[in-house]
Amino acid sequence: MNVTPRRVLITGATGYLGRALVPVLVARGHRVRALVRPGSEGKRGAGVESVAGNPLVADDIAGALSNCDTLVHLVGVPKPSPAKARQFREVDRVSIQAAVAAVERLPPATRPHLVYLSVAQPAPVMRAYVAVRAEGEALVRARGLTATFLRPWYVLGPGHRWPMLLMPIYALLRRLPPTRAAAERLGFVTLAQMTAALVQAVEQPPSGQRVLDVPAIRSAPAI
Repeated sequence: MNVTPRRVLITGATGYLGRALVPVLVARGHRVRALVRPGSEGKRGAGVESVAGNPLVADDIAGALSNCDTLVHLVGVPKPSPAKARQFREVDRVSIQAAVAAVERLPPATRPHLVYLSVAQPAPVMRAYVAVRAEGEALVRARGLTATFLRPWYVLGPGHRWPMLLMPIYALLRRLPPTRAAAERLGFVTLAQMTAALVQAVEQPPSGQRVLDVPAIRSAPAI
């Protein structure tokens, strides 16, 4: 394994994706720092530096970003549903606004690569969730930050397997020309695939901005 060690700050490190990503980054030689709410320091995992703070507050993110070259932003309302539209605005939207504000406080030459967990789009359902994530992407683009946008639709893993019942329907939709593109864009990825794509994003920062959609996430090199 020959990779350039990164200095990574993760917001949302104790969540579903963060818990899978953190030990992999540590095992691959990266220095990982987690911004965690006070009282959650014990959840950070071995080999991880924890900094107490609120991921909805730009000052807290900016303080934790010291000497980091990568910011992985995984903050979001758990188990999204249409009933959580207000929470998407109060948590998901506010957190990416805070993250962008924190990055912009740094001199341009020292600003970290922002890895932003977005969502597949456009989509016919979960419109409030998709709208907030699209707004987050638009903010990052408008500020001209170096960024990778990951756009999964649903990440299958422990406790997140009920969509597997829909697999036969997705298989059929992928075969039909009118629905093939949407079925690919809104397809499922596994937790292992998502973790691999996040690792790839961290280890291979772009020169500008890029999107990793469902097909790209599925094709990330296995780790």
